[in-house]
Amino acid sequence: MDDFSDILAADAVFHDLAAGSKKALFAQVGGLAARGLALDPKLIAERLAERERLGSTGFGAGVAIPHGKIDGLPRVVGLFAMLDRPLDFAAIDAVPVDLVFVLLSPPDAGVDHLKALARVSRRLRDRAFVAKLRGAGSADALYALFADGGARDAA
Repeated sequence: MDDFSDILAADAVFHDLAAGSKKALFAQVGGLAARGLALDPKLIAERLAERERLGSTGFGAGVAIPHGKIDGLPRVVGLFAMLDRPLDFAAIDAVPVDLVFVLLSPPDAGVDHLKALARVSRRLRDRAFVAKLRGAGSADALYALFADGGARDAA
């Protein structure tokens, strides 16, 4: 399934998000995610940072998938951001990250979390899809690519 509308809402997609560090990014993402989920933004940022301490979620080619488990979530949810400038993520290939897909899951969502992580990872390893994301000129265009499985051109 290439349609991500089950885990990614249109208001959870951001274009040209500014962040000067991973810590700043996690704080900002925490605030953005918390407003739609009625959760503590600091808790979200802490969970993302905890996972990142285990190893970088930057998997190469300028893409990262920070993820964490958060009490109070009813289901797996995502947030996508194209950064205004690439950020050092200590990725395996040392390429700075400009595309970030944050995945948040309830603590008991083991299989669902892994399936969502695999879906996102598989999609973001598709070079043609990633090129379309980088060519998108707005948050709406980014969301359309995820919601339509990349079928539309990024306009």
